[in-house]
Amino acid sequence: MDILPPLNSLRAFEAAGRLQSIRRAAEELLVTPGAVSRQVQRLETFLGVRLFRRDPREIVLTAEGEQYLEAVSRHLDGIREETQKLTGKRAKEILRVRAYTTFAMKWLIPRLRTFSESNSSTEVRLTTSNEMVDFERESVDGAIRLGDGNWPGLEVDRLMRNELVPLCSAAFAAEHAIQSPDDLRSVRLLHSLVRPDDWRFWLQAAGNQDIDPYAGDKYASSTLAYQATLEGQGVMMAQRALFLDDLRVGRLVQPIDFSLDRGDFTYYFVYPRNRLRSPAFRRFREWLLAQADHADRAENQPLQSDRAGVPV
Repeated sequence: MDILPPLNSLRAFEAAGRLQSIRRAAEELLVTPGAVSRQVQRLETFLGVRLFRRDPREIVLTAEGEQYLEAVSRHLDGIREETQKLTGKRAKEILRVRAYTTFAMKWLIPRLRTFSESNSSTEVRLTTSNEMVDFERESVDGAIRLGDGNWPGLEVDRLMRNELVPLCSAAFAAEHAIQSPDDLRSVRLLHSLVRPDDWRFWLQAAGNQDIDPYAGDKYASSTLAYQATLEGQGVMMAQRALFLDDLRVGRLVQPIDFSLDRGDFTYYFVYPRNRLRSPAFRRFREWLLAQADHADRAENQPLQSDRAGVPV
């Protein structure tokens, strides 16, 4: 007796279970959400078992569904792997990652080449936004977010330290003789509207209560504040880890030798647990954490100095 279930139903179930979303499964399989729902229901009827609990905004695997998904995924992955070996063709796996604009430009994009070179069958689609991701409604697999690490219902990996430092061009530091927090009274402070309180945090930690932490020019993003800093328009408050390359080559300098570590309030990689079922996602996560660890060790290495003692 052949009790092999309908294969189209298995594909629909595996995609919906892995993504925890009928809509996302439909996008992946290039069918309608209604078609996915019908295939899943057909499989449930065949098995005589409920595989999902259906809530108004989400679907959740039942205990039987979890067990069956693990077995089905393992066998489907094996079929894909053997097919790739036989045909020599590898299907493109798409990973959708979201980050902040400055983080993407200054930290992630310069490193992505190393992931792509060793994962030619995986396509990373990177988008930027300041808003938190709604993983139930948006086609995003993982996001790099700034916060305290508390995102209930999501997996969270800490990436780096959030160390705040003032930065400016070497010429600006020399022209205004900036050496201590008190010297900031006579210069223009540059702000990112995404991070409006960074100057206040730093100035309070540095023991200066006299300087208005909100005075100066304000920009829609840290990327714009960075460009203004390069142009010699003032001093920006920055996350040191994102601008380490600028410090090493001398595009920017840290004129005051004081930094503020924000502790648990830092960058994290955030994602739903079900994304770990994807081998491509697991490889990207492992690569990202390795890059963060390498960057952290590099950040701890001392910067060279020129004759005036300004970091370069």
